[in-house]
Amino acid sequence: MLSQPYSVSFDLGAGREVTIGTGKLARQADGAVTVQQGNTVILATVVANKEAKEGQDFFPLSVDYQEKFAAAGRIPGTFFKREGKLSDYEVLISRLVDRALRPLFPDDYFCDVQVLITLVSSDSDIMPDSLACLAASAALAVSDIPIKEIISEVRIARINGEYVVNPTRSELANADLEFMIAATDKNLMMVEGESKEAQEEDLVKALEIAHDAIRKQIAAQQQLRDAKGITAKRDYTKPVEDEAIQQKVKDFCAAKISEISHAGTTKHERSEAFSALKKEVVASLGEEATDIEKKLAKKYYDDLEWHLVRDMILDDRIRLDGRKLDQVRPLNMEIDILPIPHGSSLFTRGETQSLSTVTLGTPDDELMIDSATDSHYTNFILHYNFPPFSTGEIRPMRGVGRREVGHGNLAMRSLKQMMPGSEYPYTVRVVSDILESNGSSSMATVCAGSLALMDAGVPIPKHVSGVAMGLITREDGKYAILTDILGDEDHLGDMDFKVTGTRDGICGVQMDIKVDGLSMDVMREALAQARNGRLHILDAMYSCVGEARAEVKPHAPRMEKLIIDKEFIGAVIGKGGEVIQGLQKETGTTITIEEVGEKGEVSIFSSNKEGVEKALATIKGIVAVPEVNKVYTGTIKSIKEFGAFVEFLPKKEGLLHISEISWNRLETMDGIFKEGQQVEVKLVGIDPKTGKFKLSHKALLPRPERTEKPAQNKD
Repeated sequence: MLSQPYSVSFDLGAGREVTIGTGKLARQADGAVTVQQGNTVILATVVANKEAKEGQDFFPLSVDYQEKFAAAGRIPGTFFKREGKLSDYEVLISRLVDRALRPLFPDDYFCDVQVLITLVSSDSDIMPDSLACLAASAALAVSDIPIKEIISEVRIARINGEYVVNPTRSELANADLEFMIAATDKNLMMVEGESKEAQEEDLVKALEIAHDAIRKQIAAQQQLRDAKGITAKRDYTKPVEDEAIQQKVKDFCAAKISEISHAGTTKHERSEAFSALKKEVVASLGEEATDIEKKLAKKYYDDLEWHLVRDMILDDRIRLDGRKLDQVRPLNMEIDILPIPHGSSLFTRGETQSLSTVTLGTPDDELMIDSATDSHYTNFILHYNFPPFSTGEIRPMRGVGRREVGHGNLAMRSLKQMMPGSEYPYTVRVVSDILESNGSSSMATVCAGSLALMDAGVPIPKHVSGVAMGLITREDGKYAILTDILGDEDHLGDMDFKVTGTRDGICGVQMDIKVDGLSMDVMREALAQARNGRLHILDAMYSCVGEARAEVKPHAPRMEKLIIDKEFIGAVIGKGGEVIQGLQKETGTTITIEEVGEKGEVSIFSSNKEGVEKALATIKGIVAVPEVNKVYTGTIKSIKEFGAFVEFLPKKEGLLHISEISWNRLETMDGIFKEGQQVEVKLVGIDPKTGKFKLSHKALLPRPERTEKPAQNKD
């Protein structure tokens, strides 16, 4: 029997009502809801397999958020006129929801789960991404899929000093702080966002306000779950356990794992030692061991390593590489290491390394962000690449993955806070190629990107650095906050908390929490420790390069900007673009013209200084207003029997009549001038009816004295 429709509503404040409905759409899914605010409607569905695949030993959750163009009354601009693969924006929203949902499932639940979130109706001013996680959680809440808790997610922004939950798109344009926050009724789960050098206490306040709003949304989901009568969770097959093998693994490995953990070796030395030990423990079971028993031995080994390393950090207060809890790995950085890129840097922190480059382009290189709900251009682009050799692995190169999109976005949002405003003429692209990775490669990207921007002469006023924090907790109440975490510490820990910023405040945050019970006091301690780590890295960055280059490098594109009257835009472009295209070809420049109010903004780009100067002079000539009695150096364009036509300003010709060439009477133009010859002329008049220009050369020559005629004798 298909379910009956139910709905609940709640108020976000200021009369903004949100309604969650179920039982009307997608009724064959395990859970399906619609979330509506204004004219924005999101459909979320969830389906889970009843049984895990044979031999499955991980949780296969997939989350996809997609915006249908029809939701905004648009047709996709692609060749096929249909939605294709997810855009970077859709990938980022999918990641936000995935990271919030994943900790909700039991540790021994390995059934495939697919969550699909679709924007089916779009209100231009209501941002659907802040409702996506609410919809996904509600779909799970009205299903019998086993989840431990209900969650939700909101956007919190500070606008004119006031904190606003789920602001509109127009309101968000004036925000100086913006975070997406997911939480259960009691605990924070995920934080991501940006700010214009916010203080640590500003972030804590934002978290508290957002959490109150999330609790209201969780109550609404629980109300819907109760109305639908969902009380039991489906049964699922749990993994096979064998206590005897677990004890054998512990007896064989515990001391050896502890010895390797305390050795303070490098990533690869430690990894090889742990891998060899795992093979030893499997071999110790004997040839008669079944495949299932061998697989269990590997699982118990991983569990034992997880517990023993965590206990070492908590009890001995040392880490896998021998560092103190608040110690940053050794730093090494250089700039200007590549000859051709417009800016470059190499940033190394321990065994993590980023080679970053900056390319300066023209406004024509701007990136168009086109989605169902928004279309705009951006002149700051950051791409993050994570090749397999950075971790000593081999894997197919199949394009950019979700992780690369997410890490690049965090670095972009952080560095964007220091980028010059819209008046900056260049399009800037930063590319971070990770050459080595052992944790915190996204934070290495922020640091390397900042160094490369200064090397390129991009006028950022301050460096931005980043540091990744970790957390280890235990049931007895002990905890340890780790600065600049390793890859192993990320895997073994309970929190991955990345914080970026300047010396004066926070620019970006990304946090994932895997455990319950993170108090605000621990959050404050983690933020304070992160600040110390950030400042330590910044000191080293300023020692490498203290400020941006005063000028771009010689081979980087030069730029000149000219403001002209709106009426001259057509003259600069020419019929069919012939003037501007010809000028670009002649001077080797790129010229853009943008209409701004009653003016035209002309930008000239080229790595050739002479080409820029020539193009600038030509355009100035085109827009120049001829002045009567002013002297010009012109070019003979054509010669007639009655005089010569002279181009005295670009695209402006006047007649130099035969009578205005010399004080002497000329009978013919033969031999007087040649086409292309330069000649000085004076503009002596403009015909008021035709606008034609009258030129004179003789006006620039000394007038000969008159010869007195001898007196005639009348006698």
